[in-house]
Amino acid sequence: MHSLSFDIEDWFHMVEIEAVADPAKWDTWPSIVVKRTRWIIDLVGEYGHKATFFMLGWVAERYPEIAKAAHAAGHEVGTHSYWHRKVYDLSPEEFRADMKRSIDVLSDQIGGPVRGFRAPSFSITPGTEWAFDVMLDLGLTYDASLFPAPRGHGGYPCVQGAHDVTTPSGRVMPELPMSIQRYGPAPIPFSGGGYMRFLPRFMIERGFRQFERKNVPVVIYLHPRDFEVDCPRVPMPLKRRFKCYTGMKTTEGKLRHLLSTRKFATCAEVLEREGFPPLHRRGGAG
Repeated sequence: MHSLSFDIEDWFHMVEIEAVADPAKWDTWPSIVVKRTRWIIDLVGEYGHKATFFMLGWVAERYPEIAKAAHAAGHEVGTHSYWHRKVYDLSPEEFRADMKRSIDVLSDQIGGPVRGFRAPSFSITPGTEWAFDVMLDLGLTYDASLFPAPRGHGGYPCVQGAHDVTTPSGRVMPELPMSIQRYGPAPIPFSGGGYMRFLPRFMIERGFRQFERKNVPVVIYLHPRDFEVDCPRVPMPLKRRFKCYTGMKTTEGKLRHLLSTRKFATCAEVLEREGFPPLHRRGGAG
């Protein structure tokens, strides 16, 4: 049973791209998030799976129908922060305020608790472990932010598969990290975002089989813009343009293939199957 997740943000929520960096301009640009998120909900439902939708509070506040639609379809709704700011750029106090705002918006919309978090750009890095204590204090019961390989905006050395993280205060939080396959000594992300878009299908299949031999669930993570072939474009460095836009025509076919050949569940359900109780408080103050 693998984990299916979507980070619900709009096309302009890209970090460190000057053309879209000013939040005051976000409301002035055309949005794809409602249309494409509804499309994702329908696509996942077509194959009978459940997913976790990690939603930006900024998006949810403007388009409350998205969280309500995902929740009504039986999916899990988690938080992706409010402003989509990298965790390592924030103080603990700033992170707490951002997270509380997002959690309050989402929990009000779905009529229940928000339990999971994924950091923008997987930006929990060594030295920001204080973020786990903040999450527990706010009532969250699991994290899905660690990326166990070097990357541009994150990277945290950790084991593959679900495991407990010990916080600076001595508490523990279940962690569901991203999936990295190995080609010899080389770590190769394969199951989400730009990596899934530009990798050939045989490499994605190889990664799944590698994890399945070890009985470790793979974590898929995708965004609405990963499917939007006609997504608006803005100026950015060539390397980021390649990462942001290459392979968009292939995403739907690759995901449909995986949905038709494997079983998927929410992040919370996968953690439960791995022996963790993420739907019950484990030391959070609420």
